[in-house]
Amino acid sequence: MGQTPEAGGPCRVVTHEGQDYALCEAEAGQDLRLFLTAPDGRPYGTFQRIDAALEPVGQRLVFAMNAGMYHSDRRPVGLYIEDGAERAPIVTSAGPGNFGMLPNGVFCIGEGRFAIVESRAFAERRPGCRHASQSGPMLVHRGALHPRFIPGSESRYIRNGVGVSADGRRAFFAISAGRVNFDEFARFFRDGLGVPEALYFDGNISRLHAPGLGRRDGGFPMGPVVGLVGPR
Repeated sequence: MGQTPEAGGPCRVVTHEGQDYALCEAEAGQDLRLFLTAPDGRPYGTFQRIDAALEPVGQRLVFAMNAGMYHSDRRPVGLYIEDGAERAPIVTSAGPGNFGMLPNGVFCIGEGRFAIVESRAFAERRPGCRHASQSGPMLVHRGALHPRFIPGSESRYIRNGVGVSADGRRAFFAISAGRVNFDEFARFFRDGLGVPEALYFDGNISRLHAPGLGRRDGGFPMGPVVGLVGPR
């Protein structure tokens, strides 16, 4: 995997198997959060609204991306925990679409570590998460690619997701520069980043806010957003 040096802070551009990815990294203990509902009771919907809400307290979004699938009213499809409060319940049954392609999983921001936990295991153990978002499918689970991924598949989209290091100390957020299939995207996490667990967030509507890379993607309003917060 080649790396392009960028003045992007925790974000950079990397290349794997000829495909470029914007990659942002968070370390355990940093102020990584999930965002959904603004103080006025409406979904934030955009990176700009989140950044504006942080400004009065002297903070800003260092980077952010959409962080899970959502209904037309922007309610999360599966489990959603924000600042310790569960806003939507976990879904453990198989279903249509990418979310229901089991195994799916939960990205968990805990105290001092990150985790990606397969959804049924999460429901049984209920690990403590300050923030959590369920999505699917799992891209990588226990070091193996999802069994339903097809090498050479023509189902290609701009895709984004998250991977967590084996020690739980680092989380990697990636979005493809071009259209990739599930197999290619999952291999980026497993082979390019060496992570044992990775989770798909979404495709087609995938967006990134990374001012250090000159990225402030716009588009249709989003549901859950994950973002690293820092001083303004």
